[in-house]
Amino acid sequence: MGDFSQPNICWRDETAGHNQSGRFLECVDDNFLLQVKEDSKRKGAMLDLVLTNKERLVGNVKLKGSFGCSDHETVEFKILRAVRRAHSKLTTLDFRRADFGLFGDLLGRVPWDKALEGRGTQESWLVFKDHLLQAQEQCIPAKRKSGRNARRPVWMNQELLDKLKRKREAYRGCGSKGR
Repeated sequence: MGDFSQPNICWRDETAGHNQSGRFLECVDDNFLLQVKEDSKRKGAMLDLVLTNKERLVGNVKLKGSFGCSDHETVEFKILRAVRRAHSKLTTLDFRRADFGLFGDLLGRVPWDKALEGRGTQESWLVFKDHLLQAQEQCIPAKRKSGRNARRPVWMNQELLDKLKRKREAYRGCGSKGR
């Protein structure tokens, strides 16, 4: 936003009457900017511009009168943005609600001798992994992580965090005594 003093530009047609104004228009175009404000004119020319790189990002543009004794006018506008809460898309397995009895039962039912017979290491691993993931899908529900702990692993509970803190404090204490 500002007073660009380019009186030779017709913003409606995006044409310029002089070379300097043409270069300014090229610069605006090269930087993918749009002129938002259309009603502020001084001496027949639009000098106060509101430029943006996104349509509908700027709105409610209003002239608020001249600034002191100047011929410049105060321009007020709002930056519009969609207010929406960011939701975590991170999902993790909810081991607290897992049915480990069923999990062990499902894997125990697989005739492993037959399933892996005549297969190499890589192929055996893929067969085992497939059975494991199928059992996991049936027995361990997934949950979406949210809140301030969204980046913390599920197994990192408060008790473990307290123990890690005491460990760090103990190491810091040992290091300073030996010096």
